[in-house]
Amino acid sequence: MEALLISTGVVAVAEIGDKTQLLALVLAARFRKPIPIILGILIATLANHALAAWAGSLVAGWLGADVMRWILGVSFLAMAVWIMIPDAVDDDTGGDSRFGPLIATIVTFFLLEIGDKTQIATVALSARFNDLMLVTAGTTLGMMLANVPAVLLGEKAATKVPLKLVHGIAAAIFAVLGVLALLNAGNVFGG
Repeated sequence: MEALLISTGVVAVAEIGDKTQLLALVLAARFRKPIPIILGILIATLANHALAAWAGSLVAGWLGADVMRWILGVSFLAMAVWIMIPDAVDDDTGGDSRFGPLIATIVTFFLLEIGDKTQIATVALSARFNDLMLVTAGTTLGMMLANVPAVLLGEKAATKVPLKLVHGIAAAIFAVLGVLALLNAGNVFGG
């Protein structure tokens, strides 16, 4: 039970203000369908954190911290660009993208969680408690505690705040995160 409670608390706190919480707001504003987004977050987090608890330390050992920082930096910048590209959802706020909110949420959350502090926390917690099931359940619960309110707020804010403003703010935040990650990686490589 200790593994479950500590995992939940650590990830819930770590997730506050994290990029995936920002993504939850963006997806909610974009699709305005909270149930598929919440379900997508749950599925993506369960899959990602189960893999992190099982194999995360092995992957980090293969790639190393320097490579992970570069991957994260480029990923953040790519998200900033992607957010600013208008698509059919922007014009028809009630519509679905090619894959819809559930698949879009699963894919983006899973990918954005790779190398994230909550994924790294999951690896560490799994090593500490040696309980794959309870750690995965706890870290997933922590993610849901932090992100469900963001989805609900984002869905409500979408009717009040212009979508272009939400996209602009989110893109700016992702761009800053990307530049900071790359600058940190550049320092590692002597840049």
